[in-house]
Parts: sequence; structure tokens; C-alpha cells
Amino acid sequence: MKTTLIYAGIAGYGFDCLGQGMEAGWVSHGLAYISAYAKSKGFDVDLIDLRALKSWEHFRAELARRRPDVVGLTMMSVDFNPVMRAVDIVKELDPRIVTVVGGPHPTLALGEVAANQKIDYIVTHEGEITFSRLLQALQGGSDPGERVLHGEMPDLDALPFADRSLFLDEWRRFGYRLDSPEVPFIEELPPPFLTIIAGRGCIYNCSFCKPAESIIFGKKVRRRSPQNVVAELQELRARYHFRSFMFHDDCLTEDRRWVAEFCARYREAGFKEPFFCQSRADIIVRHPDMVALMAGVGLKGYFIGFESGNDRVLRFLRKGTTRKVNLEAARICKKYGVAIWANYMLGIPTETKEEVLDTVSMMQQIDPDYYSPAFYTPHPGSDLYDYCIEHDLSLITSHDSYRRNPTETKIKGQDYEFLRWALEESERRTLPNRVRRQVRHLVRRYASPRRAVNKVRRLLRMGR
Repeated sequence: MKTTLIYAGIAGYGFDCLGQGMEAGWVSHGLAYISAYAKSKGFDVDLIDLRALKSWEHFRAELARRRPDVVGLTMMSVDFNPVMRAVDIVKELDPRIVTVVGGPHPTLALGEVAANQKIDYIVTHEGEITFSRLLQALQGGSDPGERVLHGEMPDLDALPFADRSLFLDEWRRFGYRLDSPEVPFIEELPPPFLTIIAGRGCIYNCSFCKPAESIIFGKKVRRRSPQNVVAELQELRARYHFRSFMFHDDCLTEDRRWVAEFCARYREAGFKEPFFCQSRADIIVRHPDMVALMAGVGLKGYFIGFESGNDRVLRFLRKGTTRKVNLEAARICKKYGVAIWANYMLGIPTETKEEVLDTVSMMQQIDPDYYSPAFYTPHPGSDLYDYCIEHDLSLITSHDSYRRNPTETKIKGQDYEFLRWALEESERRTLPNRVRRQVRHLVRRYASPRRAVNKVRRLLRMGR
């Protein structure tokens, strides 16, 4: 029995977009784990990645060439339209092909997905074990008895490592040549670069995210052992000779003991490769010693969800931080040479222009290495999404608009012309910050603080 997994992540960049950005150059760990587990049970699995194709007609031709017995598709909210179009084409080509859809959106908005009768089975929550059991039933000619299958939580250490070859083999087949397993995106993370996931879930309660994450993964964080993660990194080093990587976890640093053990095992295994991970401002402020420990073994940057520079808005978001904490976290990162990837939002429901300006001024004080702004987007499964629906605030008319992008209007009552101006201002570095960054750059270049300062003085005299 032949199974073809389909990655339909083209809502952002469209077809033929491999390598054009983070969304278009990284593997789907969900499908990579589904594939690894199914292959471990003896199933023949391959992939069609829509990002590698030219058009829907190209997809139709590729599907006709492969003639799978089963297709499996993963769906985030933003993927709804391309997944549904793919299902239509599958059934047009051959109604006998069994269609299975899983992922976050079917778990959080089951009724909307189940309304499409062309979908034969829906797997909610985590799918590795349940999808493979479905394949076993279909292969044996039996009917599982239910259309909606509740995914079983796996023991993460017992899962085979993510099947990256599922994506890499597919990309190479379409002529996409990489000098890296996945596309690097910042200078601190040189190629060959890859991404890894150490755990699932989040213990925090931000209103723009929860309870969706708890519904999908459970209320507790389940994390692979440090030994298991380092073992995967050792395998990846032997196979891909990576020079940097990134953790995809929502918050890798919430468990200090896990972090300390990982750092020790990482060092003992001879790793020095730089990496980024997600953290929180309050964790960084409470545990600067952990920041120092991680920086000592290769941490080069944190993704930090600062979200807002206004304390009322932060309380409204249930973020659990304050403006003061955000600023202190940034100071600590700079002290230990940890780059800051700043995530923040504008246009949050109830947010006033004055409160937006608080975020602008905070970002100017933080002076992050990388800006990652968004216009607040209400996502299904979150309490803030429900708030927007209850108060008739959402301007989302297509699932394609669930992207985290600062370009579309999302919420009623917000002045998006003002927000676009505020976004530009939030990314405008002040003169002291520009000088400080130029000095740092020149110190690296000339390996001499005095020569760097003299160079800056010459540039200032020249008006540059």
C-alpha cells in the first residue's frame, strides 16, 4: 500500500517558492514525524511538497504519476484553502484514494473540516500512532469504524527521529539544490543549518494562543530527554555536517534543569555549533545564570515575545510580563552577547494609539538585533479569537489571512495607516543605537576597539 503525504504550505509564498524565506525553506516536523513512525511500521511513504511545484496542474500530474492508495495532509488554519483544493483534486483524479487530514486546524475547528465529505478520515491532536494504525487497518481491509480519530499522545523519546529525508529527497527531485538541510536565515546561524524540536506544549496562558496549544498537546509540556535530543544532533551531524541549528519549541527554557542537563550533554558530545531558541522575558530576568550557561555552550540568540510595551495591554494578553521586565530581559541578553529576535504585535483589540506608541518606544529602547512585528491576527482556538468573534471585531474573510503578517487589516476599530507608520517607527534605530551597532561591527572587523572608534569618528565627520 502506497501512502503519499502532502505539504500544502503555500498560503504565504505560493507555488515554486522553495528557499524564499523561513516558511518556504524549512521542513514540516509534523509530517516528518508521521513519516518516520509509519516507515518504522513498514509502510511505503513519500511526499508531495506544493512549494516545489509550479501549479495545481503540476500537482495533478504528479499525483497521477504516483497513484497513491492513501494521501495524508496536515492543516494549520492558514493552510485550509490549499488543503481543501488538494483534496478536491485527489478525488477528481481517483475517488478510491483514501484522504486523511490532520493537524492543528482539524483539532481546533473540527466541524469546519468535517463538513467536506471528500475527506475520508480526520485525525485530531497528535497523529503518529493513530495515522499508522489507520494505515494498518486499511491495509488489512478493515474499517476503523469512525471517521474522526482522536490522536494518541506518543512517548516522545520512543519516537524515531524526524524523517528529514522525506523533504530533502523531494526537493532534490525537483532540482532544488541545497548546501544546507534547511534554509538559514540570519548571519549568526550559518549553513548547513537545520531545525529541531525538543518537546510539545506550553505551560503559559497567553490569550492570543491558549487554550489551543493545551487542546492539541495537553496542559503539560512533554519534552524529549536531553540525551535523546543530543543523540539526534549527533546523527544529524554525521549525516549533514550542520554548522548551526534552531529549536522550534514554544519555550525551551521553562525547565531550568532540562536546560542545564542539555548544556552539559551538548558540551560533552563535542558540540560547539551555534543555535537559537525561544524564551520569555520573565524567565530571562529570573534566571540570568541560565542565559550565561546557554551562551557558554553555543546559544547565539533568543526569540522573545515582547508583544507590547504597555502594561495594560500585556495584562489583557495574559502575557505575565511587564514593560520593565521586557527591557531588563533585553539588557541581560546584551550583557551575555545573546542576539534578540523581537516578536511583537500592533493592532491588538482594545489597544489605543497611545499604547501602540508605548510599544514603539520600547522597541527603540530594546534595539533588537532582529525585528519581527505582526498585526495581531485572531487564530481559532484562542481566547482572544473568541473575544474578537463575540465583539464582532474580526476582519478575517479568508483562511489565507491567518498568516502572521503586518500587511493586512485584521481587526475592526484599528487605524491601519497609523499602525503602518508605527511599525516603521518601531524599526527605526535611534542615532545612539546606530553608532553602538556600527562600533560593534567595526570591532569585529578590525579586532581593535580603538581602531573601530576612530573609524566611527571619521564616518561621523563625513556625515555617514
